[in-house]
Amino acid sequence: MSGQTMNRAAAGPFVAAWCASWCKVDIDAVVAHFADDAQMRSPLALTLTGSPVVSGADNIRAYWRKAYGHVESADLKILSWSWDETIARLTVWWQLGDTRASEFMDFDETGRVVRSEAFYGK
Repeated sequence: MSGQTMNRAAAGPFVAAWCASWCKVDIDAVVAHFADDAQMRSPLALTLTGSPVVSGADNIRAYWRKAYGHVESADLKILSWSWDETIARLTVWWQLGDTRASEFMDFDETGRVVRSEAFYGK
């Protein structure tokens, strides 16, 4: 997505590519959508790093490799998504096994994720 402004029309293809990358556990492809100074917040990050916030694309990549690097593929299913034009926020609802999650992503003017946060449940 880099270089293209995120909007409602771009959000659908972004979600499809994002899901496909996670299904292959292609962490580099997922991180490629993030700005260099992005922040990601997750309860799993708190468990694995001692902080709920991981800052910087390189640190996000390292965190995801630690959390998911042992997984070869995932059957991630997109349940729904929503685009908020006013605040440039994409919210994705997904399921993996019996875990359901919602995740929001805020974008900069070049279409890269600058902030994301995941919420997990059953």
